[in-house]
Amino acid sequence: MTSCISVFNGSTFVVRVVRPVLLGLAAMACFLTTETFAAEPLVTPDWLQEHLSDDTITIVDLQPAAGYARIHIAGSVNSDFNKWRQPKPVKGMSLPDERYLKELIGSLGISRNSHVVLAPVGVNAGEIAVATRIYWTFKVLGHDNISILDGGLIAYSQLNDAKWSDQPTTITRQNYQANADLSLAPEASEVLQAWKDGISFVDYRSEGEYFGKAGGDRPGTIPNAKNLPFELLVEPVKGGRFLPLDKIKALFTAHKVPMQGQQIAFCNSGHRASLGWFVSHELLGNKDVRLYDGSMAEWTKLPDYPIAIPQAN
Repeated sequence: MTSCISVFNGSTFVVRVVRPVLLGLAAMACFLTTETFAAEPLVTPDWLQEHLSDDTITIVDLQPAAGYARIHIAGSVNSDFNKWRQPKPVKGMSLPDERYLKELIGSLGISRNSHVVLAPVGVNAGEIAVATRIYWTFKVLGHDNISILDGGLIAYSQLNDAKWSDQPTTITRQNYQANADLSLAPEASEVLQAWKDGISFVDYRSEGEYFGKAGGDRPGTIPNAKNLPFELLVEPVKGGRFLPLDKIKALFTAHKVPMQGQQIAFCNSGHRASLGWFVSHELLGNKDVRLYDGSMAEWTKLPDYPIAIPQAN
């Protein structure tokens, strides 16, 4: 058994393992089957612990590199969130091109057959949205065998038999093959047409941004969009855990956000809205919701694209 003390310093997760028990690392890149399947979108720490030695699972630790170097789940690999978004003219931080992403994913030892489990720190909604944004990227690439560790590393650290390591995991690079569906990542022109067609829009930014009290030269939101601040979708105290489904449904109802039908999720740069997209698309099962990753960072730079400042009730 391993006992540990958890310390939080900003977004860096530090665990001082008093008596570490190291897990023997499997050769994660070697698989006996080519079959792929859609994994559960959320897995619990207990589930992960039970399947920790499965050679089909690749745990992607989303700590900053310094945190990973201190301590991480045994056998996990580390990836910097900044590598999953790239600056583009006008659009801001957005989805990189397919060739780049295939190289990035393959460098983590991930193949099409891997069950990827994303392990964020689990501090708050903003940090959990790191995982949901990367999750969305995998979905765009056609990789359905992917999950997020609900509660992140903080929740995992509460297990009595949690297995930690301070040694980097040996990675066997893979030739990752994607089956991308870029319709899941609409461009600004497609989003504008969706708005003209009367499709539902949801702004996952703060109320202040939504009502134009912050937001740069063109404050406000996309006209007729509903507002659901993304941080409301996770537990207020255990900020790395998603709300139970009944509470999520009640929250959508209270904010007049449809739970089914075509919908565009947006925020400022597609980060916060990815959490809303994940809840709607994966937990509520609305497969018609899409994430606009350019979001207001792009929209506000296009002078002919409409913006409104809603009136508070």
